[in-house]
Amino acid sequence: MKLPSDTAPSLFDRATLALRRSRAQDEALFLHRAAVDEVQDRLSMVNKTFKAPVVVTPFPHIWEGLWTEARFIPDDEVLDLTPSAHDLIIHAMALHWANDPVGQLIQCHRALKPDGLLLVVCLGGETLQELRSALGQAEIEITGGLSPRIAPMAELRDLGALLQRAGLALPVADKATLSAEYRDLSHLMHDLRAMGETNALQDRLKQPTRRAVFEKAQEIYAAHFTTSQGRLRGTYELICLTGWSPDDSQPKPLRPGSAQMRLADALGTDEGKLPD
Repeated sequence: MKLPSDTAPSLFDRATLALRRSRAQDEALFLHRAAVDEVQDRLSMVNKTFKAPVVVTPFPHIWEGLWTEARFIPDDEVLDLTPSAHDLIIHAMALHWANDPVGQLIQCHRALKPDGLLLVVCLGGETLQELRSALGQAEIEITGGLSPRIAPMAELRDLGALLQRAGLALPVADKATLSAEYRDLSHLMHDLRAMGETNALQDRLKQPTRRAVFEKAQEIYAAHFTTSQGRLRGTYELICLTGWSPDDSQPKPLRPGSAQMRLADALGTDEGKLPD
C-alpha cells in the first residue's frame, strides 16, 4: 500500500536537516522542553492511563523519563510504527519539517488502537515572523530579489483541518506563543543553528549571502522589533493538536433537529425576530 508521502513533493532537504540536527546543542533545545511541558499539561486533563506510548522525535533524550514503557522513533518520511499497536502517539516538534504532514498524521492514525490519542506539537506560522519580515525586506532592497530562507509554516486553522483529513475524531487545535530576546541578528542565527532549525529548504540559496543583506536586516529588525531594553524580539508559536482514533465509546454530535429545548429557554431569555 502506498503512503501519501510516496508522492508528496519534496519541500525540504531531509539529508541537510539531519546533518544540522546532528550538530544541535542540548542547552539550545528550549523549544523541545517547552513542548514537553505542553504535552504533560494536556495529558494531565485526560482521564486515561496509557500503556503503549510512542514518541516521534528527533531528540529522544528530551523525552526520556516521562514513560518507562515508551518507544522513541525518528520523524522519517515513513514512520517506524506498527498498525493498531499504540494507545498514545506524541509527534514532537517535527511536523513543520515534514514533506507530507497529512501523511505523517495518517500513519499515526493507522498505528493507534481504537480510542487512542494522537498529540502533536509543532512550530506554527507566527514563528520567527520578525526575522522573516526583516530578512525579506533587506534582501529585496539590497539584491532586488527574494530567496527561500525560512520554511513556510502552517497556520492554526490549517493544521486543525489536517486532523480531520487524517480521519481523527474529536480534533482540537490550540497554541502557545513564546518570546525570546537576542542581542543582535548574529545571536539569533547562532541560536537557530544550535537548535538544528536553520534553513533546510530544497530550493534554498546555495551560495553565500552578501554581508550587506544581513547588515540591512539587522537595521530593519532593530527599528521595528525590539523590546524596551533594546534587544531583538523573536516569536515562537507552538501549535498543539489532539485527535482520537474513532471508537464507538466516544461522544457523538446530535443530529440536526434533535434538540429537546429551545436555545432561548436554555439561556433564560425571550426569543425575538431579527429586523429585515
